[in-house]
Amino acid sequence: MNPLTRTGVPAPAAPAPPPDTPEAVTPLMEHAFTQAPIAMALYDRDCRQVRANDEMAYISGRTEDETHGRLLTDLLPDPPLNELARQGAQVMRSGRPARADVRVAVPGEDRERAWTTFLTPVEDGAGRPLGLAVAALDTTREYLARRRLSLVNEATARIGTTLDLARTAQELADVTCGRFADAVTVDLLDSVLADPVLADARPQDAPVTALRRVAQRATHGAPPLPRPGRRAVPLAPRSLPARVLASGRATRFHLGAHAGPCRWSSGALTFDESKRGDGIHSVLAVPLKARGQVLGLAQFARSRRSGPFDEDDALVAEDITARAATCIDNARRYTRERAVAVTLQRSLLPARPAAQNAVDVASRYLPACSEAGVGGDWFDVIPLSGTRVALVVGDVVGHGLYASATMGRLRTAVRTLADLDMPPDELLTHLDDLVLQNQREQHDPGAPGSFDELCATCVYAVYDPLTRTCVMAAAGHPAPVLLTPDGDARFLDLPHGPPLGLGGLPFESREVSLPEGSVLALYTDGLVESADHDIRHGGDRLLRAMAGAADSLEETCDSVLDTLLPEKPGDDVALLLARTRALPGDRTCTWELAPDPSAVADARALATRQLTAWGLDDLVFTTELVVSELVTNAIRYGAAPVRLRLIHDTRLICEVSDAGHTAPRLRRARTYDEGGRGLFLVAQLTDRWGTRYTPDGKTIWAEQLPAA
Repeated sequence: MNPLTRTGVPAPAAPAPPPDTPEAVTPLMEHAFTQAPIAMALYDRDCRQVRANDEMAYISGRTEDETHGRLLTDLLPDPPLNELARQGAQVMRSGRPARADVRVAVPGEDRERAWTTFLTPVEDGAGRPLGLAVAALDTTREYLARRRLSLVNEATARIGTTLDLARTAQELADVTCGRFADAVTVDLLDSVLADPVLADARPQDAPVTALRRVAQRATHGAPPLPRPGRRAVPLAPRSLPARVLASGRATRFHLGAHAGPCRWSSGALTFDESKRGDGIHSVLAVPLKARGQVLGLAQFARSRRSGPFDEDDALVAEDITARAATCIDNARRYTRERAVAVTLQRSLLPARPAAQNAVDVASRYLPACSEAGVGGDWFDVIPLSGTRVALVVGDVVGHGLYASATMGRLRTAVRTLADLDMPPDELLTHLDDLVLQNQREQHDPGAPGSFDELCATCVYAVYDPLTRTCVMAAAGHPAPVLLTPDGDARFLDLPHGPPLGLGGLPFESREVSLPEGSVLALYTDGLVESADHDIRHGGDRLLRAMAGAADSLEETCDSVLDTLLPEKPGDDVALLLARTRALPGDRTCTWELAPDPSAVADARALATRQLTAWGLDDLVFTTELVVSELVTNAIRYGAAPVRLRLIHDTRLICEVSDAGHTAPRLRRARTYDEGGRGLFLVAQLTDRWGTRYTPDGKTIWAEQLPAA
């Protein structure tokens, strides 16, 4: 209503002052101060409030009249606002402005806001302090954006540091708990945690049956969490986790005043409608998806003291869980490939040493615990003719299924070549040719992931308990360790041949005399070489460990591994220990025969007499037939000298040697053939037979088992 004059006639309007005069600017400034969207207040020299605009009154929850004349310390009594009051007094004394970032909740709101506060001294024209101006700018959106970005960056750095599945899930809980949520759980599908050789992740549209908790964390004041369960918890079809996994999207769930607090169970979040209290009021459930497959569910929860999750929080959670899901899937795939490789590796290694009487053996194989995966280390004990035994340890360069499969091929090749009784240097030469051939077959420059090169190392040794000698050769492999019966440990000086797969370079063998009871240690480089020391230092430690070896080979294996290896070795380790035996001299007899057919009868008589002395009367008849056929063939098709040797070990071994190099051939004689049945008869009467070549000719041998 316009003011009226006493006569009821409107008074003439006063002329407006010029716009650049103080009379026009002052009301404008008053309106700008009062209506500004930034909270502002003025304080006098004593830090008592003299003015506050509407925004300051709103965020403080008190009117300007209620705060007029109050001290700044009275208006801001609680942390972190009391620190703001202290800074205000400091600004008044120093005359220098200050800035403070605080987080407080506006009265009536549950969620804290971020405020950037400016404290500026007010001075007159002479620079004398008149008071203090305080302005508070709501920077919650910027603060949350920076916080979320920082959380995503930290999650990128901290999640997936290892290829351990449970550890990766726990890293997700550790990163997000406290900064993003008050309580976090990570549940994975039971199929993901099942047998890694057989299990696979669930397609997104497949039904979910059960989850298993693998990681969790809660801040102080959050509801207590049970320990991760070892058993899988079935999901109800309409439960929150089941719905989230079915939708494949992040879902927010807020508890209103009509709902009770959130309760944490062993399988998933459940809500108890019958109870009231200050518990969790906001839940964000996000499926863990990687490469189109659902792996599990991450659930984030906030208590009453934290604000509810919003759409931006859901986007951040989806980003972090997507990164975590990829790392978990990588860990799952690594675990699966490692399990397959270990299974393949162990299936290719001997479950127990082959029966032989030349050496006592003990062995260990430890797959690598690093992210590199299982390698191609192997060992073998191969019985040979004449009571001899072959000891072999090898290492395929590289890791994974390819290395394990290559190891299997090389081990099979070594067994095949060993069965031909090749000398160690010749065997390694043939094995080198095999590796080169494999390189040519695998080489495909146009195919992704093709293997252009294959390299392996190997040491092959043949021990003869009759002569107590060991002939060995190495292909780029660490030298064996010899522990003599008197306790002296030393490396054997072998010709260091090139690794397998280089081609064109020769291998050399060396013969070493081994006293009875000597221990020969063959191993791969993972035993003596690691990231913190070189192979020379590891070799010195191995010598010291072997010098203090126990009488038991099994205990020695454990002692050597405990001494040399860390808790989690970074490379595969194969260790083979062999303690030599010696066959007594009275268990073997050798005769040189005249190259005349009449010597066949003499050979039979000699063999019969020796078997009777050994108490092997049950083998006399078959041995006479075997000796007769083998000596006849040697005289007829071989060359002098002809020798007959009988060896009585766990088996009876009959050997006939001559200077000829013609290989005997087993064939089936026709009905009217006068010959050709000798070797066929030997094969029928004995358990095993074969031929080995020597520098002086060849030896045909046959083995028989004595009657029990």
